Amino acid sequence: MRSSSPSPQPSVSSFCRPPGEVMRLARMGSSHPTRLSFLRQLLRRLHRENWRFDRPLWNLDAQGVGCAVYRMTGPERAYSLIAFAHDLPEAMRSDRVIATAWDATFTLFDGTPTSEDLERLAKQVPLQEAGRIRSSELSLSRANRSARLFNHVVDSLAAGHQPDREQLEATGYLMRTTAVYGNGKFGAADRGMLADRPELKAPFQVELLSVWLTRAFSVDLVEHLAAVQGGAQAVRLAPEYRRLLGVGNSTGLGMAPFLIRHPILIHRWIKARETALARVRAQPTVLPEAHLAFQQALVTAQENARLWRSEHSLQLLKTQELREGLQQLEQHVQEAWNPHAPYPWDHLWRWGEAHLPLEGQEALLALLLEPHGTLIDELGDEMDADEEHAFCLQGKMSVQTLQELLQEQYAWALEVDYGHPQHSARFWYVSEEKLEPRLGERYEEPGAEREQPLDIGRQAAALAEVLTQWAPQEPVASVLLARPDLRAIVRRVQLTAQYPFAEVRDNLIDANLLPIDLLRCKLAFFGATRFDPRSDRWVRISLFQNAPYPEELPHEEPL
Repeated sequence: MRSSSPSPQPSVSSFCRPPGEVMRLARMGSSHPTRLSFLRQLLRRLHRENWRFDRPLWNLDAQGVGCAVYRMTGPERAYSLIAFAHDLPEAMRSDRVIATAWDATFTLFDGTPTSEDLERLAKQVPLQEAGRIRSSELSLSRANRSARLFNHVVDSLAAGHQPDREQLEATGYLMRTTAVYGNGKFGAADRGMLADRPELKAPFQVELLSVWLTRAFSVDLVEHLAAVQGGAQAVRLAPEYRRLLGVGNSTGLGMAPFLIRHPILIHRWIKARETALARVRAQPTVLPEAHLAFQQALVTAQENARLWRSEHSLQLLKTQELREGLQQLEQHVQEAWNPHAPYPWDHLWRWGEAHLPLEGQEALLALLLEPHGTLIDELGDEMDADEEHAFCLQGKMSVQTLQELLQEQYAWALEVDYGHPQHSARFWYVSEEKLEPRLGERYEEPGAEREQPLDIGRQAAALAEVLTQWAPQEPVASVLLARPDLRAIVRRVQLTAQYPFAEVRDNLIDANLLPIDLLRCKLAFFGATRFDPRSDRWVRISLFQNAPYPEELPHEEPL
């Protein structure tokens, strides 16, 4: 009798979640940072390539006013964060984008600045948008003190003892950035000028390097002021307390349209993450070291969730769901999950899909990736994009093929009645004062005539209606000759054939839109933690908490 052949191993693609599930705002708004997040990619590269840190300039007076330079030197080049510390009256401290003065302002310099560079930048960087920088500068940023915690830490260290741990945990940062500009803004180097540099290949590496060095500056600043205030009795911040501190960030609507305006880039972010999850689920067994690392990551996630603070009703509910979901997960792992069964990670994932809320499911995704660096980290190399190469329209495509793409990729949009006020209640526009994205109420506020074209669902529905008037075999070029106003939406629809994760599959002008979902998705890819929305339109987060400091990096391998 002939023995039966073994069943073929499932392909990784069979474990991938479909775009229609992944690209819904409710799920995107439950995103958690993973080991593919950009700040973790940055730290792993700096460690792997043995980048070295020094502080060639520290020129601050007794009030903490002055200039400092933080330098990272790698195999081929160096980058220097130039920090200007200011004496800001309490009444002028504001996180709003319309602020004109800050506790500290920064630029990331390409190389090592000369005294002439520092003199020039001292006149421009503190002005932020009102100043101008050159292509030798890669970013422009500013930060304010978290006044209560900042002063508490200074006073404690000056008195010779460590600050209160609970206060450190409750806030999580000494300073928070209110803007970090890069990519050509206000004269800074355009990304195209840096595209051939491997260390900047991943998205937002310039901005995150700036923030990481800002974190070091914030700790140095409190220790400097404590030494001035306390003299010989002053002490430095203990290493375990330093690790509790990141850099805060206040982010508003200005970030939200990015996900809509960069469809290919967003596809590559999501595709890399989803491929990573599929690779883990496709593992037929669990290695003992991966099992242990997963359990340790779960403990860390529960500790992080315990520290989340918010006064916003929506986030309070989501945080509670997260904590309860992680507790459910811990109980299931301890009592029911069999790590020795075939495809155990997939079994755990499917259990999570069936039993956990969205917050818990997306946290489980991050936990599953955590022990599998050798399996998935190389996917980080696929998260940048040259968006210009896909800019061309496919004029030869038939109307019928375009209609099929619409049905396949935009069914969610074609079902909406955009004539109903609820489904067209909002409009996106750019403010005159700061040239920043804003969201208006269409039927309550003026300005809809300045609407930005972010109503993708409505545009797709309008395109579908126009196409019914054309013969199925007619080329799309004929349609666009008659209706050139449809070029942008036709291009987006055609892109989805090759980039299925390119589109947020929800109505972005609906009355129930929560812009915070867009913000959280993007910030999770940055590596942000401790989401604290102050409304549905702006959020405070923390970056680099529990990460090594620059001087520690050579001695500690970041995850």
